[in-house]
Amino acid sequence: MRYSVSEWTKSGSPWVWLNAGAVAICVIMVVGLLGLIAIRGLAHFWPADVLQATYTHDQNRRIMGEMVQQEMVPAEQLRGAGVQVEEGVEAMRRDLLKVGNRDFLPADFFWAMDDWVVDKTYPEMIMAAERLEWGNFYGYLREVRENGETVARHDGYDKSDAYMEVWDEFQRRIDRVLDIRDQILEIEKHKIGSINYEIERLRLKERSLELKQSTDADAYAEIEARRAELNADYEVLQQDLIELYGRINRDSFTAEIADGREVEIDIAKVVRAFLPNNMGTGDKLVHYGAKLWEFLSDEPREANTEGGIFPAIFGTVMMVILMSVLVTPFGVVAAVYLREYATQGFITRLIRIAVNNLAGVPSIVYGVFGLGFFVYFLGGSIDDLFFPEAKPAPTFGTGGLMWASITLALLTVPVVIVATEEGLARIPRSVREGSLALGATKFETLMKVVLPMASPAMMTGVILAIARAAGEVAPLMLVGVVKLAPSLPLDGNYPFLHLDQKFMHLGFHIYDVGFQSPNVEAARPLVYATAFLLVVVIALLNFSAIAIRNHLREKYKALEM
Repeated sequence: MRYSVSEWTKSGSPWVWLNAGAVAICVIMVVGLLGLIAIRGLAHFWPADVLQATYTHDQNRRIMGEMVQQEMVPAEQLRGAGVQVEEGVEAMRRDLLKVGNRDFLPADFFWAMDDWVVDKTYPEMIMAAERLEWGNFYGYLREVRENGETVARHDGYDKSDAYMEVWDEFQRRIDRVLDIRDQILEIEKHKIGSINYEIERLRLKERSLELKQSTDADAYAEIEARRAELNADYEVLQQDLIELYGRINRDSFTAEIADGREVEIDIAKVVRAFLPNNMGTGDKLVHYGAKLWEFLSDEPREANTEGGIFPAIFGTVMMVILMSVLVTPFGVVAAVYLREYATQGFITRLIRIAVNNLAGVPSIVYGVFGLGFFVYFLGGSIDDLFFPEAKPAPTFGTGGLMWASITLALLTVPVVIVATEEGLARIPRSVREGSLALGATKFETLMKVVLPMASPAMMTGVILAIARAAGEVAPLMLVGVVKLAPSLPLDGNYPFLHLDQKFMHLGFHIYDVGFQSPNVEAARPLVYATAFLLVVVIALLNFSAIAIRNHLREKYKALEM
């Protein structure tokens, strides 16, 4: 039996196929975008081979570095830039090379016309070293020094036993430096940090006594005694630091860079060194895993263009958790009142319209409101009432984790209200009536029957709230996020969770690295990597909430039946 076009259209089949095609296209676009971000970001951690070549455009000078990018440039554009292009050539290829050595060369990236790069080789003994500052270093290792005296030296360019002896000695010195650096970090960040934190608490306690005009001599004496103990501990740690810094600055190495100069660098500045052209696939996989773990677990360095982003991951997750804890009860209570208790009339409809409109307010408006009301008004009032001893330095009267979480909770509460209301509306009236008929009060019916059955809808609202809030940046720039936080908002110092402390955020980190970085080329791969990680973090948070929702749905399925 054949259908005419009009009958086929009326049957709805074309719209089904159209919707299916649109969904398929959207899925392909999303997967493609995530794939692009993942490839460009995660490829950054792979140890690329280091090229050595002659650059004929600049007096046949030797260059060495990583090939980062290649592109075709139209001949007209090159002629406009003063580049000589042969007739009939429509485009030429140019290469972006990462030559590193920012402290010895004019720039660590430069574009080179591929035709001017000749004699390309990949020598096995070219060294790549990651440093705490000045970016990567590329060159030939020449000697290792201890207190200025040569310990091992080799002047060749080919792989040999003598060179590997120097290299092994260099690696042993790097391992020693890394061990000492961990000891210094433990003392500076944890032990001395805890002492400074407690000394500051003693100062505030003493200032509080002064403001109260207290004459309690025992309280003052106790403060002074404790301060003396802390100062004594600090002096001991300071002596340990002086000894460790003397040990870590003992060793150095010299290397030959591309222009033939031999330069000396302290090994204390080296994070890791490797021979990329001499590494097999297994070695590169191990190196890739170490770099990826550093990215996930370490702190940033070099204006956020090197190192890791763990503080940003921690700050993002902590803020989302606090936001969820705050938004869920308020959103659920508001939805329950509107659906179960409020008289369904003009005022209730007006409130629902207002709630729906709040969901469409630009996020920056919430940021301005949070800055004015939460930070300046509430925070300033809290400082006046509870922290007068800390003034004029603000405690809660400045941006921090708490105000950022509350601002985002305010931003996402309409989503939770709407989702919870929809869940409450789907519960049959007979369920409520049956509970009341069995002798339960309205409140007992609500708490033991209605809300458990509506809990999957509540979790749906929380999922949508997390999806929106985790990627927000504009309001956070006004209420607490910073480029680099000196410490995490959760640590071992009382009261352990510091809600007044500023924090880092993945979304703001992407903005800062992508648009505020002084080294754009070095920052670009980290923008992709951080963006991909932000998507992964949001997905993990959402999947956790979805798992809870599915569990609740299965648990209360019998009630629905």
